[in-house]
Amino acid sequence: MKTLSILFLTLLFVSCQNQQKSDINNAKKASIDSMQTEINKQKIIDSMQLEITKINEEKLRPQNVTVVNQPATSTTVAKKKGWSGAAKGAVIGAGVGAATGAIVSKKKGTGAIIGGLVGAGVGAGTGAIIDDSKK
Repeated sequence: MKTLSILFLTLLFVSCQNQQKSDINNAKKASIDSMQTEINKQKIIDSMQLEITKINEEKLRPQNVTVVNQPATSTTVAKKKGWSGAAKGAVIGAGVGAATGAIVSKKKGTGAIIGGLVGAGVGAGTGAIIDDSKK
């Protein structure tokens, strides 16, 4: 009877230690996954800030205006103003991504924010590609 109770207590002690190690490993994995998610979010935010900086730089560049003088009339040729394809893509992508994130996610606010950021990044990238292909 004593040996049986000692054997039982030994098995119980060993199984509890294995469970603690498993819990620690699961906590480490969850922490690493959380950090990777945050890193991905930061990459998206950084890419959006880069696109905003590019758009602002384009606005600050002086526009070249060519004036052609003719005897009867004078005409000026100005650069067409409007949104770039990257800006349009970012806005459309942000709207679609936010709506999709809010619909799909269980946490509506978080899903909308993440979806909006991802959509804006993808839309800006797609718009930039389209802008480059038009030139």
